Amino acid sequence: MSVVDPYEKSDAVADNIAGTGIRDEIVSYTKSFKTSWVALGERLYPVWRDKLYLDWGYKKFDEYTQKELGLKHTTAVKMLKNYFFLEQKEPAYLSKEFVEKRGAPNVPSVDAVNVLRMAGQKRELTKGDYAHLKQAVFEKGADASVVRRDLTSLMKERKQVDPEKERQERHLSSLRKLAHALRGFKKDMNALKLGSPELLDGTNELLKKLEGEIEEA
Repeated sequence: MSVVDPYEKSDAVADNIAGTGIRDEIVSYTKSFKTSWVALGERLYPVWRDKLYLDWGYKKFDEYTQKELGLKHTTAVKMLKNYFFLEQKEPAYLSKEFVEKRGAPNVPSVDAVNVLRMAGQKRELTKGDYAHLKQAVFEKGADASVVRRDLTSLMKERKQVDPEKERQERHLSSLRKLAHALRGFKKDMNALKLGSPELLDGTNELLKKLEGEIEEA
């Protein structure tokens, strides 16, 4: 009777490992892992909307998500908001075909979609700005940190600067710094008995005027 080596792989198994079967499965599982939040958000939506958790013995939605699902309230709400955003603004992404056409690295994460959702609420951004961020999220699968950085950069570019307001803000900042320095100087004079009474009186008077201007600004 021959003994079969348990570590010896059959030719069929070896061919499968060396072939594309297992490789394709891993890619498929990766996509499923990265998009599972969409399905979860879809299922959570009616639970939140229709308060189904009340029938399950929970008084609040966050109590249900934390105790039964082990999800933080912020995470559950993020999934809900992102799913609703996709349903209303980007329904194409919810189709199975959309995800299947993209490689695993290009499937967006829940955090990246969340940044895009927030970007859509910024009135300062143009349609072109949103399209740029949308491409980064859905076509390139950009990391949330990259999308957030691009959003911050675009917001700075689109921010309308009022020269007079900017001058006033610089002036106010200078007054605050000077007042802070005078308070430190006054504290040192009192603690170390430095300077004349006249100098201390002058410091108090100047500090009082500075604080008055800062308060009125």
